[in-house]
Amino acid sequence: NQAARRAKRHYRCPVTPFYPPPTETQRTQRQLKYQTKFIKKIPSVSSVSLWETFPLCKLCGRNNYDMLVERPPLFYRMLFPETLWRIHKREHTVYLTFDDGPVPEVTPWVLDTLDRYGVKATFFCVGDNVKRNPELFEEVKRRGHSVGNHTMNHMQGAKVPTRTYLRNVAMAHELIQSPLFRPPHGLLRWAQSKVLRSRYTIIMYDLVSRDYSKKLTGEQVFENVKRFARNGSIIVFHDSIKAQRNMQYALPRAIEWLKKQGYNFDSIHP
Repeated sequence: NQAARRAKRHYRCPVTPFYPPPTETQRTQRQLKYQTKFIKKIPSVSSVSLWETFPLCKLCGRNNYDMLVERPPLFYRMLFPETLWRIHKREHTVYLTFDDGPVPEVTPWVLDTLDRYGVKATFFCVGDNVKRNPELFEEVKRRGHSVGNHTMNHMQGAKVPTRTYLRNVAMAHELIQSPLFRPPHGLLRWAQSKVLRSRYTIIMYDLVSRDYSKKLTGEQVFENVKRFARNGSIIVFHDSIKAQRNMQYALPRAIEWLKKQGYNFDSIHP
């Protein structure tokens, strides 16, 4: 009918914006296709979550999309070659980063934990949280950690126009004053990336702990770090209320395990 055609014409999927969401039959066909072939096109998102359209790995039983999130694949890194995904691959050093803070319920605990182990890290801060908690933001810097811009409102670049996104980043910069920038969820348009890399060093990541996931336990988050950490890894945790339970379990264990493996820790500098 006319209403359905109009809805389809105006639909814009956040992952593949020029295609409507797949039907149930199309989703089943894609699942069968992905079991035998390399993923050539990321499917659209409908009422089910994106990872439900990917098959389970035959070796470890885990979801293939989950593993793409934890370590971004080479083809995605090649889309943004001038951003930083990994540092000094030959040095036995890892770089802990914390996104989405500062928040008084979580960030002080993270700072105390890092102090206890003598670890310096990098905090990518949301401008709204800095505005609400200026003393806590200053405390992060006072303890010797680096800070970076994570937009004013945790805005995802792929979902908004470039001008809107750049304005949001600029608003956060007025509060954070850092040459480092990390896009929330690692999502950027090429036009946004082109402008931002002329003003900031864009820091992506080599390992996402997924401490924010309600589907994972703290033990699984810790296992993610053990499985994917390597020389030069930029590791993402979150000092947010959403990630608090998993992060507080996994972070001290991850630091202890990485130290036993002989890794050093450092913050990121421009």
